[in-house]
Amino acid sequence: MLIIGLTGGIGSGKSTVADYFGELGVPIIDADAVAREVVTPGSDALREITAHFGAEILNPDGTLNRGRLRGVVFRDTAQRGALEKIVHPRIYADLRRRIAALDAAYCVVVIPLLLETGQTGFVDRVLVVDSPEASQRSRVQARDGLSPEEIAAIMRSQAARQSRLAIADDLINNDGSLAELRQQTEALHQHYLRLAAAAEKTAPLLHDPRH
Repeated sequence: MLIIGLTGGIGSGKSTVADYFGELGVPIIDADAVAREVVTPGSDALREITAHFGAEILNPDGTLNRGRLRGVVFRDTAQRGALEKIVHPRIYADLRRRIAALDAAYCVVVIPLLLETGQTGFVDRVLVVDSPEASQRSRVQARDGLSPEEIAAIMRSQAARQSRLAIADDLINNDGSLAELRQQTEALHQHYLRLAAAAEKTAPLLHDPRH
């Protein structure tokens, strides 16, 4: 199965593109959703996070206070690295299990920090959703209610726009209308179906001991 890694900066439109792929019947796996699941109360990851950062990063009900933790790690790169060391291996292990359970021509795995985690080899193709930074800021502010300073800190913690573009096998430009965004997604869907079909035809030859 062809594995497409969908990535992009915060507020670039990744979720909208993923929704469009989903409407086309493509299996979608969201790394952010997996990240929330691996830190549920009682999990090993949450115990390690609490041991490192202290009980103050928990809500009264024992769940992770993601906003409080975010405030800590975006101010301190060493603390962010400590958090990533705890959660990233667990996230990617869970992603592998979910992918292995699928039966489809291709799937889309939404990984916002694909480049930052050095995991581009985890996928067969990297699809970058690109958007002007001003548009990113306005979307995030409207969606999450974060301050300009908080948004700037998050964007600084992510890979530079040009770095993401440099690793893209495929690109969706989210600088127009939603109709244009959907059209680009549908065109890539057909492209991926053709790539998956071609890979399926060559797979028996690659595993044939006579070749």
